[in-house]
Amino acid sequence: MADQKFNQVQEIISEISAEIISNLQELEAFKIKYLGSKNVLKPLFGEIKNISNERKKEFGNLLNQAKNTAEEKFNELQELLSKSSKASAKVDAIDMSAPGEPFPIGARHPVSITMNRIIQIFSKIGFTIATNREIEDEWHNFTALNTPDDHPARDMTDTYYLMNDPARMLRSQTSTVQIHVLESQAPPIRIISPGRVYRNETISARSHCQFHQIEGLYIDKKVSFADLKQTLLYYAKEMYGQDARIRLRPSYFPFTEPSAEVDVYWGLNNEHDHRITKGTGWLEIMGCGMVDPKVLENCGIDPEEYSGFAFGMGIERQAMLTYKITDIRMLFENDVRFLKQFSGNI
Repeated sequence: MADQKFNQVQEIISEISAEIISNLQELEAFKIKYLGSKNVLKPLFGEIKNISNERKKEFGNLLNQAKNTAEEKFNELQELLSKSSKASAKVDAIDMSAPGEPFPIGARHPVSITMNRIIQIFSKIGFTIATNREIEDEWHNFTALNTPDDHPARDMTDTYYLMNDPARMLRSQTSTVQIHVLESQAPPIRIISPGRVYRNETISARSHCQFHQIEGLYIDKKVSFADLKQTLLYYAKEMYGQDARIRLRPSYFPFTEPSAEVDVYWGLNNEHDHRITKGTGWLEIMGCGMVDPKVLENCGIDPEEYSGFAFGMGIERQAMLTYKITDIRMLFENDVRFLKQFSGNI
């Protein structure tokens, strides 16, 4: 009789282990059957009094094993199925027919947009991009560019020198890139050098202590001022429209001779045009000139055999003209409200 009770408990333990439960409803039924107030083990606990004294402890331990097996399986499955149920409920809560959440996208900075446009224009006629370091020495920033020792640009009031190395400075122009190229590459050379430059200037609506330049250089045999003028006219037509007109006014730069300022005819169509052109209709956009023979000599190029031209413009100024931005400081403040206006531009 006792052996039959022992076998009955062993069968229940086997049943508990073999139970397959896939949802919370089946788990609840498992709990009622093996752990509820009227579970299948309860009558067997009442049979302990009928077991012989020497086997009562063994029988009680076997019943406790069955109960513990049921509790452990219930707790394990309850945790597993609860997590699964929450995940399922979360998925079910998504309305797949509802419109998607708007995903905010960034916008290119107007300076980047303008720089890329200028690069594309000159790339069409064979100019390649050249870049170099922003911390320079006096040779590349001044001396090689034929800038005299007493030139005002060398003063502390105009140039940012490094405190721990006064012989080095933040470059004040991307012409430094042209010197690096002239020293390392034999003509013909046809490059543009976009990049950031630094000048110790008072920050205002029209000037900043940091800005971007893009400078061009073309060195080859028999390069003439006519080649320079045609290149700049091509740029003006691509940038401002096929009806664009330019004029060149004599000027002075240490590294070009002759030198000129380039104006484009902007027009006088509205009050804005009158204000930015000071009532003339003409707007200065860049400086240019034929490379001074002394610069070529400084870089080891024979000026008797080669000649060339150079030009340079501020990218911020071009961006301000294109987008009618009246304050250069807006280009450096990272105001998201301002930058969002350029979404969709490339």
